[in-house]
Amino acid sequence: MTDKEFRLDINVVLNNRTLVNLEMQIANKLNWRERSVMYLCRSFDQLNHGQDYLDAKPAVHIGFLDYTLFEEQPEFYASYKLINVKNHQKYSDSLTLHVVDLSRIDLATEEDKRYHIHEWAMLFKAATWEEINMLASKDEYLQEASETIFRMSADDLVRKRCRDREEYYQDLRSYERKIELDRIEHEQDVRSYKRKIEQDRIEHEQDIRNYERKIEQDRLEHEQDIRNFEQQIEQNQLAHEQDVRNFERQIEQNRLEHEQAIAEKDQHLAEKDALIRQLLAENEALRKQQK
Repeated sequence: MTDKEFRLDINVVLNNRTLVNLEMQIANKLNWRERSVMYLCRSFDQLNHGQDYLDAKPAVHIGFLDYTLFEEQPEFYASYKLINVKNHQKYSDSLTLHVVDLSRIDLATEEDKRYHIHEWAMLFKAATWEEINMLASKDEYLQEASETIFRMSADDLVRKRCRDREEYYQDLRSYERKIELDRIEHEQDVRSYKRKIEQDRIEHEQDIRNYERKIEQDRLEHEQDIRNFEQQIEQNQLAHEQDVRNFERQIEQNRLEHEQAIAEKDQHLAEKDALIRQLLAENEALRKQQK
């Protein structure tokens, strides 16, 4: 107890049958679960050479914490045993862990109050003699404990050690607050980073949707262009076929007109030839008359 940080473990044997180890921790050093299991196992491992395993006394570890061990499931008083994780069948009564959360006395159940656990917790948390005296008036054991606290507090050396201890834990609490602030800032950074990631994801998905809509729009425009091009080709083909038919009709018409002109010319030549032969005949007849 000469150091600033001293640890006082209380080990009790109940009726020479059960080993009980009590510990109290103010600062959360983030190792209580492992430490408490280690202390419990040390208490249970008390057989000497040659003793039977059945002679081993059940071991109980009780921890008084000034912080919440499981933040997601706060509980004032909790008990833990070895059980089957599937059907909750109890494996053994040889090992038991109890945890009292001094920071959550408000969660004490009716059963906790029936055994006065909450009053002992309030005694440990009391900050003034008025609080201690008020609690001591309720129970003779609390009265005895409060008188012991008073006697120890009257000792100058004990008071100095308590002040040193309080300063030490004050430093620890300041360190814990700094850790908590850093944790909060870290979680805030993580949330901000997640929000940024989510925002980037949403923007990326929006860009993808815009790109897909642009692709779809381009595809529709391209298909429309193809349809227009095909329609233009179809129109050009129809126009070309019409031009061909018109050209063929024109050729046929020209051929008929040409044949008609040839026929008319042949007829004219025939008439001319007939006229010439007639004139020649008349001329021959005239010439004969003159002779």
